[in-house]
Amino acid sequence: MSKPRRVTPARIGLYAFLLSAALFFLMPLYIMLVTSFKAMDEIRLGKIFALPVHATFEPWVTAWTAACTGVSCQGIRGGFWNSVSIVIPSTVLPILIGALNGYALSFWRPRGSAVLFAVLMMGAFIPVQVMIYPLVRILASVGLFSSLPGIVAVHIVFSMPVMTLLFRNYYLSIPQELFKAARIDGGGFWRIFVQLMLPMSTPIIIVAAIMQVTGVWNDYILGLVFAGRDNLPMTVQLNNVINTTTGERLYNVNMAATILTSLVPLAIYFFSGRWFVRGIAAGAVKG
Repeated sequence: MSKPRRVTPARIGLYAFLLSAALFFLMPLYIMLVTSFKAMDEIRLGKIFALPVHATFEPWVTAWTAACTGVSCQGIRGGFWNSVSIVIPSTVLPILIGALNGYALSFWRPRGSAVLFAVLMMGAFIPVQVMIYPLVRILASVGLFSSLPGIVAVHIVFSMPVMTLLFRNYYLSIPQELFKAARIDGGGFWRIFVQLMLPMSTPIIIVAAIMQVTGVWNDYILGLVFAGRDNLPMTVQLNNVINTTTGERLYNVNMAATILTSLVPLAIYFFSGRWFVRGIAAGAVKG
């Protein structure tokens, strides 16, 4: 029989800290959620912590279909599909390129690979704002500025250091003997990568996908600068909804729009968190 745990001051302090931290982060979400189901007459009473007396879904419908983003009042559904169009290629392509880079740097190690990896890692420490203007000029010169391919290319550029680091460290945890055996069996660069390394990379691919989807979906500054008016992501449209100054400020609609924008990252966190931990434990921080 296991020995019962004693209640010590340290344990009480630990649980008190965890409870306080949970309340600190959950309280804004609670206020947003209850406010989004209230009518404006109820919101004006100032009882932000109170549950809605007469719950209504009208703010959610308005946020999705009729909220004003400046002079346009078509809701944020257009921004949702724009974000989906940006996220899918901005996740798949960086993962494939990062896996290829990590594979080459881990097993083939061409001449100058160490220098190339060091230069690539330096890019992870350069602030995004420093690189915006040069990228604007480069994309404008090739006709990709303010376009869907342009914003996808920008996300690929900024994701390369992290994606390469993840896959390189993961592949370094794989025994070299496995790679050498594949070489003896006649495997070449692409055959080993496609038939051996990629099938073994499921844990780190899941980690990379979670990081990339969350990062691209939550991005604001790159989408604002590079996406163009027809491809503005959901975060930019949310900012336009909340900062629209014409007419009455509809706090319930603003809260509903904010929660709708954050649903994808929240869903990824709740449903894929355990996969993220497994991927990290499987070698994402090894090497």
